[in-house]
Amino acid sequence: MKTLEDHLSQYASYHRDPRNIASHFPGILLIVLAVAILLSRPTFTLVGWPLSPAVPLAGAVAVFYLRLDRPLGLLMGVLLGLALWLGAALAARTTGVWLGWGLGLFLVGWAIQFVGHHYEGRKPAFLDDIAGLAIGPLFIVAELVFLLGGRPALKRVIDERAGPVRRRQPSR
Repeated sequence: MKTLEDHLSQYASYHRDPRNIASHFPGILLIVLAVAILLSRPTFTLVGWPLSPAVPLAGAVAVFYLRLDRPLGLLMGVLLGLALWLGAALAARTTGVWLGWGLGLFLVGWAIQFVGHHYEGRKPAFLDDIAGLAIGPLFIVAELVFLLGGRPALKRVIDERAGPVRRRQPSR
């Protein structure tokens, strides 16, 4: 199994332009929320607990994150829990509200992502490694931790492996 450093370094190698990284904060957040919303239907009860397709998916991803790194995995688990809560709240509304928010956030999130990759001049990481879909949310949380001064040794390893930060001038 790849290590946390392996996953984040590979993902970071597709994200060296600061504008691309900045676009990923809102873009990935919106996509994760959208997936939580869209997968919060249908809901059924299992031993007294409401369950939707979003719950086992979030659980599996949280276990993956925990196996990579306990502190980041715990933080991601809390954030996924918040996404599940919002998803369930919107899924309990009318079908129009549920689909409108879910599809709307999904499309806006991906549009923001592709603007960032226009600046990067490189395709999204998940096109070469499907694990990038799960690593993206972890990447932005790790980047936030780095911005707040946390985990400097991890940041150094990722930056060394991924290469220098660069600003590409987009072609017109």
